Amino acid sequence: MGLNEADTRAKLIDPALHARGWTENLIGREETAAAVHIIGGQPRRQERGRVDYTLRVEVEAGTQPIAMALIEAKAEHYPPTHGLQQAQLYAKRLNVPFVYASNGHQYMEHDATSGVTHGPYPLDAFPSPQELHAFPSPQELRRRYEKWKGFRLDSEEAKPLLRPYAGGDGQRRYYQDAAIRAALEKIAAGGNRVLLTMATGSGKTFVAVNLLQKIAAAGQLHRALFLCDRDELRVQGLAALQREFGSDAAAATTNNPEKNARVLVATYQTLGVDRDEADASFLTQHYPPNYFSHIIIDEAHRSAWGKWSAVLKRNATAVQIGLTATPREFADTEDTPEARQDSQISANNIKYFGEPVYDYSIGQGIEDGYLAAMEIIRRDIFLNYYKEPEKITGVRPDDLEGRTIQDSLTGATVPEPMLRDRYEAPSIERALMLPERVAEMCRDLFEHLLKTGRPEQKTIIFCATDRHADEVAIQLNNRYREWCQAQDQNPVQDYAFKCTAAAGSEYISEIRGSNSHHFIAVTVDLLTTGVDLPPVANIVFFRYVRSPIAFYQMIGRGTRLHPPTNKLMCRVYDYTDASKLFHEEFMARFAPKKEEGGTDDENSRERVQAIVVHGLDVHIADAGIYIMTSNDAGEAVPVTLEQYKEQLAAKLVMDIPALDTFREIWIDKARRQEMMNRLPDRGKAPYILQRLTDMADYDLYDVLADIGYGQAPKTRAGRAEAFTYKNQAWLHTMPARTAETIQAIASQFSKGGTDTLESGTIFRTPEVVRAGGRLALEDYGDPPKIFSETKKRMFAA
Repeated sequence: MGLNEADTRAKLIDPALHARGWTENLIGREETAAAVHIIGGQPRRQERGRVDYTLRVEVEAGTQPIAMALIEAKAEHYPPTHGLQQAQLYAKRLNVPFVYASNGHQYMEHDATSGVTHGPYPLDAFPSPQELHAFPSPQELRRRYEKWKGFRLDSEEAKPLLRPYAGGDGQRRYYQDAAIRAALEKIAAGGNRVLLTMATGSGKTFVAVNLLQKIAAAGQLHRALFLCDRDELRVQGLAALQREFGSDAAAATTNNPEKNARVLVATYQTLGVDRDEADASFLTQHYPPNYFSHIIIDEAHRSAWGKWSAVLKRNATAVQIGLTATPREFADTEDTPEARQDSQISANNIKYFGEPVYDYSIGQGIEDGYLAAMEIIRRDIFLNYYKEPEKITGVRPDDLEGRTIQDSLTGATVPEPMLRDRYEAPSIERALMLPERVAEMCRDLFEHLLKTGRPEQKTIIFCATDRHADEVAIQLNNRYREWCQAQDQNPVQDYAFKCTAAAGSEYISEIRGSNSHHFIAVTVDLLTTGVDLPPVANIVFFRYVRSPIAFYQMIGRGTRLHPPTNKLMCRVYDYTDASKLFHEEFMARFAPKKEEGGTDDENSRERVQAIVVHGLDVHIADAGIYIMTSNDAGEAVPVTLEQYKEQLAAKLVMDIPALDTFREIWIDKARRQEMMNRLPDRGKAPYILQRLTDMADYDLYDVLADIGYGQAPKTRAGRAEAFTYKNQAWLHTMPARTAETIQAIASQFSKGGTDTLESGTIFRTPEVVRAGGRLALEDYGDPPKIFSETKKRMFAA
């Protein structure tokens, strides 16, 4: 079969690169955090992450090497084109223009500067692989890079690119370096407006701080402004900037403009630009035109264009960098005020800044292992006052016949003429309040918390209104106290609590820091963005969401990892079909226009006279479990279990058509790992399906053999038993002590499957030691050969 991938790198590719001038300091091996699998409802990290083989150019000794190329190395027996398409996706994430695939003998190149895939130079009509000894040198790639970018790396404009990271390369993640380079490349080429799109939890603040640090180290920073839209972001941003700039970074207040600061942190409320531009007195009074040389706008998607445009217009010569967590495209949705506003904000950002120079999505973060794995649990809500249950998509007046209908504020009976023709689903709990619906949803959620551990899980529930939040908090607290009483357990303080702009905002620190109280935060809009809450393990939608921007921000509250609590995954409980807003086509579909009758903001919703309807029979049913995965473009998309299974089976059989070949590969640990890495989601797919198809008692071998080849699966215990039964004749050919040891090894398979069988400690387990251990295998022959034969027979049983 030739050299495997690791040996191909070490024995063939590395020597060839060295011969072409690529010394070790120019060869980067960017390893991602290991991806997270969900097994038996619990997260588990892989042993290692994806390793990207990057080539970098160093302009002068001691300067920051600039990544320019990626090599997708494959085992010797693969064609040199294998993996080139996959490598193009990784190269986009690494922000490098030149992409190579190689089997150690030949290579193929994809040149993103021209969009052409070819082998020899110059390009001929029939692209073909090139011998590896002719691989481009560092000087050649630098020349092509500089021609494409329009500047020389030794120019004054490119100096920030060459400044090393203050804490060294080990302090940054590969995509953060890629984003920083993308921004500095555009600035070096003469652009002064830059947009970066990075998922919540991926480290936008780190990127902002290091951008300013590199620009300052190059002597190009005069005064910088870090602009954000709320105090929580101001506090977080200031802390990060002061770690780098010390007392040179300061926060402006209405009492102190901090004009001595080199890096100023301010909210647009402090600057006065949350009002009409003419009223921006603090900005105009203290900071003359073009006062700032660099401006970074945090959470650019949160600020309607008019709110921070005054700052940008007043500093037109400044380098202006927008940071956003919202994808370039949103989900297709109905024509609503929220959707039109999202479209307007997106259009304004793109019009002003241009297309994002770098994009790192939720899906990419999950695949890389930097963001929490995500499981989406969809629930359908039914009203059972028909012969057949009907899912709630709206409520008509005749649906309410025979029910108690009251004014939500006075309790007075509401006459029938005051009812609407129809209450659409998004108006439920705003204009139409259904107490039984709230109670049933809280019961269902609480039962899910019990099924997935304990009720004391850090959770955020998004509600429609302040009153809705009150009712949800009351219901959950009551259920929790009933449960504690039944368990003879003392309830924790403030289990569920309202955390909205009107009340409870002071408890944000309790969500973040406490592990003994304040577990379920019930909110409306307060926790949608900007608040760093790593311990949150569940995101719950009790409200209808029509804004894709708001949806991505809400989801982002749960995507951060939290090592102190070993949080590696997040569950999304979707009671209102909010997850339909995950990435689909959504591009300026709605012409920006003002809805007649005013805006549809939270305040106007609260002013609508609401009615309360008592006596409805509500039922909640399982609407399916969805899995977050990345499509071919690297975008995060939810797919059903059956779709996910089909994708896995198709990829598996395409690469390995025969079951016998699959079994041979499975026995070889190195080849098995290569195969797993080629499966959907970098090998996570089998683990996810193992959990979701109730196959926790089955080895991954049987999960894949069942899905891909239709082989009837055996549990681990069943396979170990079948091994002993079917191999009696073979066992009788060897000494009794040897046979007993092999049977003891087989019994270990029943406990942990392939992983246990290949564990370095298997010969130290009590059962194997008592049977005779490794020495017993020597009684019959060569232990590695006997062990290999045992594995073959185990998976053939």
